[in-house]
Amino acid sequence: MSKSNRSNHVIAGAFGNILEWYDFAVFGFLAPAMANQFFPAHDSLAGLIRVYGVFAAGYLMRPLGGMIFGHIGDRMGRKRALELSILMMALPTVLVGLLPTHAQIGSWAALLLVLLRLIQGVSIGGELIGSISYLVEMAPAKKRGLHGSWTLFTATGGLLLGSLLVTALRDTLGAQAVADWGWRIPFLLGVVIAGAGLWLRMGLPESDVFEARAEPEAGPSPVVLALREARGPILHLCALLLLFAGGFYILFVWMPTYLSDMLDPPVPHSYAMNSIAMVALLAMIPVAGSLSDRLGRRRVLLTGMVLMAVLAYPLFLVIDTGVTAYVLSAQLVFAMVIALNQGPIPALMAEMFPTRIRSSAIGIAYNVTLGIVGGTAPLASTWLIARTGDLAAPAYYLTGLAAVSTAALLGLKLRQGEPLA
Repeated sequence: MSKSNRSNHVIAGAFGNILEWYDFAVFGFLAPAMANQFFPAHDSLAGLIRVYGVFAAGYLMRPLGGMIFGHIGDRMGRKRALELSILMMALPTVLVGLLPTHAQIGSWAALLLVLLRLIQGVSIGGELIGSISYLVEMAPAKKRGLHGSWTLFTATGGLLLGSLLVTALRDTLGAQAVADWGWRIPFLLGVVIAGAGLWLRMGLPESDVFEARAEPEAGPSPVVLALREARGPILHLCALLLLFAGGFYILFVWMPTYLSDMLDPPVPHSYAMNSIAMVALLAMIPVAGSLSDRLGRRRVLLTGMVLMAVLAYPLFLVIDTGVTAYVLSAQLVFAMVIALNQGPIPALMAEMFPTRIRSSAIGIAYNVTLGIVGGTAPLASTWLIARTGDLAAPAYYLTGLAAVSTAALLGLKLRQGEPLA
């Protein structure tokens, strides 16, 4: 395969992650405005907790989506799964932007919002796992870390795009207009990303590794086979992914709300600073993936996990000073640490499982962990602060996640460099 063709496959295979994380980022960034529209309450913190509960509800449906699209990917092909997942992501995103509010239809507004998030959670549950399986299978053996990292590069790019758009809306329309009607714009624009992604994916070839598999079409579902044959490795991967799941959403989705709505006085330019930190994260993810090819997945991941355990609390104390320069510096350090934990993960996951159950096994482990820990991370962080009165309480949560993930990594047998069976 030529270098240009491989580059085209990487772009098309990873592109759908932009929509996935763009949408969830926008929902997280606009939570304060949407809380007033769908859950009006005299207690603003209570309304925020409710809307983050809806955010979490979408994630809790991801395991079902992972099973559905894992089955499609392992039985019908990686290409088919990638095409269907981006189609199914687009519709709920646009419909959220068209929803009537509580002032218009009462409690039905909140019910419809929850329903759309549940449908969206199913479709999104298959996007990242499909692109991970595809890109790692299409990569040269010595560059799986780098190629796999592009899935999270585009995912972070979607988050960055959401952050930049929300920042631009706040600056141009003003906070009140965004709260009244401007929050709809980012969801409606999701259809543009979906259209571009589908157009790119229509021309993708199937993975050579998938086509060469010996698994017959008949027989038990790949999901059943994964649960039967790889239950232990799936549970092990769930533990390994705890910091990956919770850390990212606390530090890059929930953090702007923390800076602007929880610190007193609010930190100015919180969304702009979050965007700068994400640019740094974006640049570091492929570097970390490439380093894992050269230095080993375990060494790079272990460095990131230990640094998070050691630095989380001190960095939160720095952020809590509210000094802009200190806050940005702390966010940049967090970006580097998270990148070390993200870059090697896609290749590591793909290398853990055989081709005939790869998408299903990754889909179960990734989506269960993201559903339980990632989707609830903003809610848990907000609740911890409300419960304890300690603004640094989320740092203890991060430290605990890092400790469990470190133990899981140390006990995992890696298969880096081995052929993808």
